[in-house]
Amino acid sequence: MKSYGQFCPLAQATQLLCERWTLLIARELLAGSSRFGELQKGVPLMSPTLLSARLKTMLKSGIIKIEGEKGHYDYSLTPAGQELRPIVELLGAWGHRWKRSSLDSADLDAGLLMWDMRRSVDPAVFPTHRIVIEFQYDDAPKGARNWWLVCENNEIDLCLTDNGYEIDNVIKCSLKTMTAVWICEYGFNDAVKRGDIKVMGNPEISKKLQDWLRCSPLAKLGSLEKLPELTWRSST
Repeated sequence: MKSYGQFCPLAQATQLLCERWTLLIARELLAGSSRFGELQKGVPLMSPTLLSARLKTMLKSGIIKIEGEKGHYDYSLTPAGQELRPIVELLGAWGHRWKRSSLDSADLDAGLLMWDMRRSVDPAVFPTHRIVIEFQYDDAPKGARNWWLVCENNEIDLCLTDNGYEIDNVIKCSLKTMTAVWICEYGFNDAVKRGDIKVMGNPEISKKLQDWLRCSPLAKLGSLEKLPELTWRSST
């Protein structure tokens, strides 16, 4: 880690936190990921070797702690790491307002999208018996075109292979369209009305999909009319 050579607290913080991938790892931990494999799903372009190196740096810096045995480690944020929440949220909200993705192919990732959606869906919208929603993205890379979200007993599971369960609904659209819905470009029901998203299957479940598939928390925060104000003020 290269030092800025400054005692300023901002310099000390940014030389640690602004190292590539570090804040995204913090984002994943804040979102509830705790296993190495779960963290990988949130940063799929990051090599396992680099992820391991960043975790070691965060551990040494007191941002995270590790419990368990080798091969079964659980990673979690320390109080210092938990205090990163407003930083991550406000930075994400700022990005939604001022540096929003153009959603070209380089920014689209079916795995990351479905992983984000999986941990944000509201299982309470549906009954406790098994509900299976299949997503079809014909424009996604081969091997990432079909996904299944399984809701049962208020638990959500994400599958990339068909488990043979009876499918209640099929959602068919482009990967770009679903990503746009996820980052609050427009609502799910609006996309259905325009024909950008096709929903087939149980009509009663279809009516509830807007409430079940909640949008990105960071994008939702960025969509607020006014962001929370920081307490820091200039002395001038």
